[in-house]
Amino acid sequence: MNAVVVNSWAQLIDELYSDSWDQRIERFRSPLVYRGVCDACSDLSTSLVRLADGYEDLRSLETHMLRNFRKYAHLEARLEMGDSVWNWLALAQHHGLRTRLLDWTYSPLVAAHFATEDVNTFHCDGAVWCINHRRATTLLPEKLREQAENEGFDVFTAEMIDRVASSLDRFDALSQEGFVMFLEPPSVDARIVNQFALFSAVNNPGRGLQEILDRHPELAKKVVIPAELKWEVRDKLDQAGITERMLYPGLDGLSKWLSRYYTPNLRGRRGV
Repeated sequence: MNAVVVNSWAQLIDELYSDSWDQRIERFRSPLVYRGVCDACSDLSTSLVRLADGYEDLRSLETHMLRNFRKYAHLEARLEMGDSVWNWLALAQHHGLRTRLLDWTYSPLVAAHFATEDVNTFHCDGAVWCINHRRATTLLPEKLREQAENEGFDVFTAEMIDRVASSLDRFDALSQEGFVMFLEPPSVDARIVNQFALFSAVNNPGRGLQEILDRHPELAKKVVIPAELKWEVRDKLDQAGITERMLYPGLDGLSKWLSRYYTPNLRGRRGV
């Protein structure tokens, strides 16, 4: 997988928007999806894998947690989620349950926000992972690939997946070889809409996305934001309105934004 260390805001923007021209429709429509991390050394492990920490029966653990989430969440869920396990899985991930899903966004600037939102990590490099979801679709099992071709869409909705695999077991059984699929969640609240969010799913709760990218390095690149560049990136994102106020609507987001926005740059004051 290609890793690029950027040295300026301009270079960061160029890298994040590279290859965005779509000749088919003569528009700038990037095939990339993005994931920002505060620490460039972070891997692509899911929260479920991190929770289990070597536990082998992740399928059983995943099943029990999701079943109980569905049982108890009806009172709190504001929308009718239906029966699709994929909608419930997306809702659970969105609200912090440990799942096989990973959070991504269509917006490179939103990803850059998540790479620079924690000022306590400004001593280390951050990164934005970029994956070409169109290329990833060509590597899907035949039934999923046909569904994408029929819809003319590279990212799946719950309804599209249900036509092929209405359960996680059926999804995992589609191929012995690892693959990654991207799921567009229902618009359950303003946060998921404003973050331009989607999720990745791999056909085994214990299989890492990194394993697939190691086998297909052409799918992804990693754009590294050096620690010394983080304050500039952060301040310019704030000026562009990419802040917690937008990404976490409500008083919680306002408080998160104010707390970070008024954090002094002590390193800069010391001339470091």
